[in-house]
Amino acid sequence: MVLSPLFVRPAVVLALGFLACVARAEIIRPKVVVVAMFEIGADTGDRPGEFQLWVEREKLDRTLPFPAGYRDLRTNADGSVLALVTGVGNTNAAAGIMALGLDPRFDLTKSYWLVAGIAGIDPADGPVGSAVWTDFVVEGDLGHEIDAREIPAAWKTGYIPLRKKTPYAQPLQPAAERVDHAYALNPGLMRWAYELTKDTPLADTDDIRGFRARYPNFPKAQQPPQILIGSNLASSTYWHGKLLNEWANDWVAYYTEGRGNYVTTAMEDTGTLRALTNLTRAGRADVKRALVLRTASNHDMQPPGLTAAQSLAGEGIGHYSAYMPSLEAAHAVGSRVVHALVTGWDRFEKDIPTHP
Repeated sequence: MVLSPLFVRPAVVLALGFLACVARAEIIRPKVVVVAMFEIGADTGDRPGEFQLWVEREKLDRTLPFPAGYRDLRTNADGSVLALVTGVGNTNAAAGIMALGLDPRFDLTKSYWLVAGIAGIDPADGPVGSAVWTDFVVEGDLGHEIDAREIPAAWKTGYIPLRKKTPYAQPLQPAAERVDHAYALNPGLMRWAYELTKDTPLADTDDIRGFRARYPNFPKAQQPPQILIGSNLASSTYWHGKLLNEWANDWVAYYTEGRGNYVTTAMEDTGTLRALTNLTRAGRADVKRALVLRTASNHDMQPPGLTAAQSLAGEGIGHYSAYMPSLEAAHAVGSRVVHALVTGWDRFEKDIPTHP
């Protein structure tokens, strides 16, 4: 049978309309995006990395192919929670977040972002097993460097701020020229998350107690694991040792103009925040809805009696002093925020939670 044009045209319009409705229905609008940086093996059922506890405990049973990213995505049944693995390092993080933000399957304009991963912690600020809400993330890769064996005797470090000639030279570059060097997280949202989670029980195991006993000259490292607020230094170079710990403290203080106190070191967070900043400018995300939670798997420097090289030789993914407790802490603390945002969505979709 040959259909007349008068019959075909309405049928085509109806079919196109139906397809458009289907396409619109398939747009996923997550309330929260959980960002992990690494996973060791499978998403479930084996020794976990940062991703696995979220997949198993939040029932992220739906797998979505993500060819432009590092690893396939996971969501729960209604799409309210989406999780991804960026891969290690600032470049992987920036690429993965940007790929997700530009993916047409998702509307992320109202989504909250929770970076939840492990980190090294300064023993001057807290013990391993702790969870730290981040106020500032500072870039540790952009700069100048000369080998430590060639630095002038009067210098503390061979790291020099970008476009400066000596360490920590003043004045700082104008703010518009150093936007890549320090990111201030939304203070109201961060404080809300801290107040919501500050009483979360954290594991204090025999291994943790034994490890912290190795740092007798650091009173805060002697305490049980706790919830803290502090600044994060993001460097794709995995550094270690007391002299680089001094550099990290000075570098964070320099780029935050004294407002930030270095507490944790990680490898991805300025890449994530750079991508979210760009996506915000493009109308694809809202960086004011971003949180960074880092949990302490190890100290960033050697204990008394060891060299930095000896201490570093004992570190490695899956072998950190508080590896499993730090993974547990990331989920225990972070999930309270995720659940609060999801259950309070009627309010939080429009209004970002804050704390006076």
